[in-house]
Amino acid sequence: MDNFKDEFLIDEGVIFLNHGSFGACPRPVFQTYQAWQSRLEEQPVEFLGRQATKLMSDAREKLAAYLNTVPDNIVYFPNPTTAINMVARSLDLQEGDEILTTNHEYGAMDRTWRFLCSKSGAEYLQLPIPFPMSNHADFVETFWEGVTPQTRVVFFSHITSPTALIFPAQEICRRAREAGIISIVDGAHAPGQIPVDLTAIGADIYTGACHKWLCAPKGSAFLYANPKLQPLLEPLVVSWGYEAEEPGPSQFIDYHEWQGTRDLAAFLSVPTAIQYQEENNWKEIRQRCYLLAHNAHRDISDLASLEPLSPNNHEWLGQMVALRLPQATDPDRLKERLYGEYRIEVPALLWNDTPLIRISFQAYNTQEDLDTLLNALQELLY
Repeated sequence: MDNFKDEFLIDEGVIFLNHGSFGACPRPVFQTYQAWQSRLEEQPVEFLGRQATKLMSDAREKLAAYLNTVPDNIVYFPNPTTAINMVARSLDLQEGDEILTTNHEYGAMDRTWRFLCSKSGAEYLQLPIPFPMSNHADFVETFWEGVTPQTRVVFFSHITSPTALIFPAQEICRRAREAGIISIVDGAHAPGQIPVDLTAIGADIYTGACHKWLCAPKGSAFLYANPKLQPLLEPLVVSWGYEAEEPGPSQFIDYHEWQGTRDLAAFLSVPTAIQYQEENNWKEIRQRCYLLAHNAHRDISDLASLEPLSPNNHEWLGQMVALRLPQATDPDRLKERLYGEYRIEVPALLWNDTPLIRISFQAYNTQEDLDTLLNALQELLY
């Protein structure tokens, strides 16, 4: 298939370079989503009372195979923020405990940890990771310098939200495991953008969004938990799975899957999203999008004459790239003008006092989209 733009519901009048924020759903996947919603409404008691457990089990099985783990190790959540809230609240943090992270993390996660640390007396330590990055080995050494005898948790993104960088999850998790430290990975941007093998990564906790790069409907995400940690995880919402009258084979699933009456359609559509990408050779799509990100890294760095955040290679970049802008740039004003005057939807932000533009490329994007952005930046900033 050549013209994937026709496969998505995105406004044809908008140059959409912000897939990373909320994702976008292909028409066939969205139609499956609506079909599940219709099926629920046709006979709610039959659907929720008699069928839901088996349907959710089947959906977990397909996702687990995609992530290379077993179905009882994952549970669906509406988003990674909710999943991490459940995990963080279950850890029984104590005064003096340290959670080591980086200064590249998603703002909602920073707020979650700071809130809980304010209650417990634990410390949330955001280690500055300087740019430009060099290589993953150096990153690991820099990050590990922040570990102390008080470090109870290492928390980090597999792909960072503000800076769009791939972090070496497997090696950090290996070191944490050897040191007896809990590893929690925010993989919101990873599934569908880069291969995710949960068995190889070896995290204690891993959460990812299905509605971003996997292109499932909004409100579909997952939490993976190592079986050794599952007994520690308390339900964020106590419902019928706690003290279950008919317990299933996994207390982890019993506690966290059923949270009362809710629309399950987004979760049940995830297998269709996986199948859609398999049938459309998404490996090739990802490579084409990486090349667009590579071009953006090169061209905007040259345009701005500013040092990039990382080398321009597969080690650091997937389908998304964040680049520095002139220090005097007002990101909010730039974002407003790009959309208002050029109909370009792309985030500009201030990260650690550094203005950045973060560009996402998905199947529906082309070199022409990037060229339009480059011309707009030339006119507005230089």
